[in-house]
Amino acid sequence: MSILKRIAYFVGLPLLLIIMWWALTLGEPNFYVPTPAQLITTFWEVWAGERFATDFLPSIIRLFIGLIATITLGIVLGILIGSFRWLRSLTEPLLEFFRAIPPPVLVPLFILLIGINDQMMIFVIISGSIWPVLLNTVEGVRAVDEVLSDTSRTYGIHGFSRVRHLVLPAASPQIMTGVRQSLSIGLILMVISEMFGASSGIGYTIVLFQRGFAIPEMWSGIAVLGLIGIALSLISKAIEARVLRWYHGVKEVQRDS
Repeated sequence: MSILKRIAYFVGLPLLLIIMWWALTLGEPNFYVPTPAQLITTFWEVWAGERFATDFLPSIIRLFIGLIATITLGIVLGILIGSFRWLRSLTEPLLEFFRAIPPPVLVPLFILLIGINDQMMIFVIISGSIWPVLLNTVEGVRAVDEVLSDTSRTYGIHGFSRVRHLVLPAASPQIMTGVRQSLSIGLILMVISEMFGASSGIGYTIVLFQRGFAIPEMWSGIAVLGLIGIALSLISKAIEARVLRWYHGVKEVQRDS
């Protein structure tokens, strides 16, 4: 697929939706729905100024710290649990219990235990977004080809070398699937944690605008979250294309054969 065709696919539907939005707001102004031009102007005024440093950057820092911790913990614990059958049996009931708890209900608990600070919001992000990475890593490790596993033991490949050269490559497609899912969950939990008890951040700002009936400003905050989501998706796709280059190459060969 050519670059121009990819760009057309990427911007085609959003451009169509913006045109529809513009057409539907041509009549009398609606207090609750700004026009595209009004939103663009408000977006620049709000987020290109002081709020970029006081609200946008703190949210991004919390989000990336939470996601990096999530991915690291999820992969390490997933490899550990997936490598030992007895450990899977031991931890499965506990994992199912904590996975069933909706992360937003843990926010009041974290506020009591940690307080209203950045650490609390990072813990909220980790508590909900770790499950896709952890569980996909466990399943990926369990699905390692038994012939390859036996061959590695025969050649005396154990410990970290086995994890690096066999387990991680074999489980990486499922790990990346879990990482993609955790990105969107982490973004949602970042906003929820900031709406509960923060004094800065995008979620806090959106609630502040909503309570003050600053509707275009509120919509601009929602637009910021959408753009962050797009950026996370593009970053994850770029990393996945690099990490799973060998995997996609095998798939192409299988399709052509």
